Amino acid sequence: MSLAICSLKWEAARTGAQRITYDSDGYHLVRFPYVTGEEQYDRWNMHDPAKDGVTSAFPDVRSGLIWPSHDGWGVLSALVFWEPDAAGLEYRARFVRDPLNLTPARYDSTATTDYAPTRGGQYRTYMWQMFVHPGTPVGLKVSVRGAGDAKISTPLMCVEFKLAIHTDVKVP
Repeated sequence: MSLAICSLKWEAARTGAQRITYDSDGYHLVRFPYVTGEEQYDRWNMHDPAKDGVTSAFPDVRSGLIWPSHDGWGVLSALVFWEPDAAGLEYRARFVRDPLNLTPARYDSTATTDYAPTRGGQYRTYMWQMFVHPGTPVGLKVSVRGAGDAKISTPLMCVEFKLAIHTDVKVP
């Protein structure tokens, strides 16, 4: 079975802090630089800064999108490291189809995960599987909530976001 893969990575230590801003859904769309090397891999141009006729530059919101190169069964995975923050009472992450409402598919969140913090920094991995399509981008959104469900801008340290598309899905 063949795979088309896109692997994105952002680190505060290499790229600088990522400003956490919350969208109307209460989540921040994580942004990724347009580079390759180490964990960053994009031979299928799924994280293309000139996708869909619009030029993007990191850290604008479009730098948070992966545009699937093929129809297929997508395996989405992510790693998120947050700085320690005593104000954070709940940490959330979700995968979203069309997080910017750029296509007729419109915003469709899936696989939302939330959890209470542990002592120190928060280090989590996530995985979800779903059908993906070339015309519908996917993104990783995160949120930290405090007392009274307040949105907290807890700094991120490192985030990876990956899509592996199984392009040879068998049908009966």
